[in-house]
Amino acid sequence: MGNIVSRMRHALPVWQGDTRLARSAWSGRTARRRGNGFSMSHVAQCLLRGVCIALLVLFPALLLPAISQDVAQGITLLALMAAVVIVTEYSASYPGLVEFRDARPYNRWRFLILAAVVLAVTMLQRDLLLDPQTTSFVTTAAFALGNVLDFPFSPVRLLVFSLPQGLPDAHIANVTAAAGLAYILSLMGAIFVLGSMLLGYWPRNEVAFNVWVNLPNFDPTKGVDVVQRLERDAQVNILLGIILPFSLPVLLHISTLLVQPMTLQTPLALVWGISLWAFIPVNLIMRGVAMHRIAQLVRAQRRRIAEAEDALPLPVRSAYS
Repeated sequence: MGNIVSRMRHALPVWQGDTRLARSAWSGRTARRRGNGFSMSHVAQCLLRGVCIALLVLFPALLLPAISQDVAQGITLLALMAAVVIVTEYSASYPGLVEFRDARPYNRWRFLILAAVVLAVTMLQRDLLLDPQTTSFVTTAAFALGNVLDFPFSPVRLLVFSLPQGLPDAHIANVTAAAGLAYILSLMGAIFVLGSMLLGYWPRNEVAFNVWVNLPNFDPTKGVDVVQRLERDAQVNILLGIILPFSLPVLLHISTLLVQPMTLQTPLALVWGISLWAFIPVNLIMRGVAMHRIAQLVRAQRRRIAEAEDALPLPVRSAYS
C-alpha cells in the first residue's frame, strides 16, 4: 500500500511550457538520482552542500575571538550533524524534510541570504571585540542602519525593548547595530528572490516542477482542492512572516517571566540570535510566495488540459472521459 500511495503522489508533477520537454528533463534527472547507483556529479553536489552547511555553522566560532574549547567542540558537533542531515536528505531516493530540493536555485538563494547575514554580523562582532573604536566599513554601516531603523514600533526597537533592564549602553548599541544590519541584508535578499519569482524566473519554464518532491510535507490528496490549500498555506506563511518581527520580541519579553531572560551578551549567541531573528520571517515570506507560484502553475496546467480536451472531437473526448 505504501508503494502504491507513493507512486500515486509521485505522479502529480506540474509542468510549465512544453510537456514533452519537461517530462524528458524530469525523467533524466530522476533516472540519475533513483537508479541503482548515483552519478559522481550528484554525489559531489551532495557533499558540497554538506560542506557548505558545516562551514556556515563553524564560521562564527572560527572568526570570533575568545571562544572556549567546550563551545568549539559543541559547535563542531553541530556542524557535523548539520552536514550529515543535508547530505542524507539530498542523496535519498525519496524526499524527507528539506523542501524545494529539486527546484533550484531556491534553496541556494535561502542559503546565500542566511550566510550573508551570519557573516556580516560575525564580522561586526569581531571588529568590535578586537577594537571597540574601529571605524571599518561594516561597523560604520551597521551603526548607521541601526540608528535609521531604531524608530518607535520598529522591529529593531521592539527587539531592543525585549532585552532585560540594566544592560550596558554599549551592548544595547551593539544589538541595535547588529539587528539593523541583519534586517537590511535579509530584506535585500528577499526583494531579489521575490522579484525573480514574480518575473517568472522561478520556477523556470523549461524545468519540470514536482509537488511531492519539492513539498514532501504537503499531501495533495488530503482536504480541499490542491490549489486552494496551496493558496491558503501561502497566505498563512506570508502573514506569519510579516507579523513575526513584531511579535517575536514581545514573546521573548513575556518568556522572561518563566525562564532566564535572553541577554545576547555572548558574541556567539548574539550572532545566531540576531541572524535567525532576521532570517526566519523573510524565509516564511519567500515560502509563501513560492507556494503561491506553485498554485498558479497548477491552475495554468489545469486550464491547458481543459482547453485541450475541449478542442478534441466529441467521440475522442468521451473516450478520454
